[in-house]
Amino acid sequence: MQEHDSRALPDYIEYPPQEMLQRSANFYQEIKRRHTVREFSDRPVEKSIIENCIKAAGTAPSGANHQPWHFCVISNPQIKSAIREAAEKEEVAFYEGRAGEEWLDALNPLGTDAHKPYLDKAPYLIAIFAQQRGGVSVEDDRKNYYVRESVGIATGFLINALHASGLATLTHTPKPMTFLNDICQRPKSEKAYILLVTGYPAESATVPEHALIKKSLDEIASFI
Repeated sequence: MQEHDSRALPDYIEYPPQEMLQRSANFYQEIKRRHTVREFSDRPVEKSIIENCIKAAGTAPSGANHQPWHFCVISNPQIKSAIREAAEKEEVAFYEGRAGEEWLDALNPLGTDAHKPYLDKAPYLIAIFAQQRGGVSVEDDRKNYYVRESVGIATGFLINALHASGLATLTHTPKPMTFLNDICQRPKSEKAYILLVTGYPAESATVPEHALIKKSLDEIASFI
């Protein structure tokens, strides 16, 4: 093995097997309460909560530890309105033909359409960008590896952290999302990955019955 600088595993905690079982069960019960919502309150959220959640996302594993992500946090009402206008323009094209019948049929039980009022209403939008070049240092300009996989894992960390903090989330992916580069003033070398909406759910928030259907363990896993 090639020599490299390292240190003893600094902060791993081993739990007794029974406690491990209980912790895994507790985590499942907690994370199963996470639901995508499309109705948000405009109640303010402390910025430091979002900062902590993004720091948690930044601990995600990544190819060569290059951490090929950038999180653009948007709270400015004018910028949120500009994003909504651009996103709805793409969504109209999507629902009026770009998507195709099969895709629209799959979305039908969720009740979605081209109108995205939550992009104005929620206190925070987080535009997540994938970086094709970078490195461990922000000054680096090297090829990044496993970019989509790395950014996907970090996004999962972020959603989990926001949920654990008591906030609701929505993953929004208008296609194309190139308008986010312009609005967020990000370089063309970065690719918008997901627009994450977060805040308190509105008192009237609902969850489609279809979204509550989750595959069983036997359907999603095999143990060999």
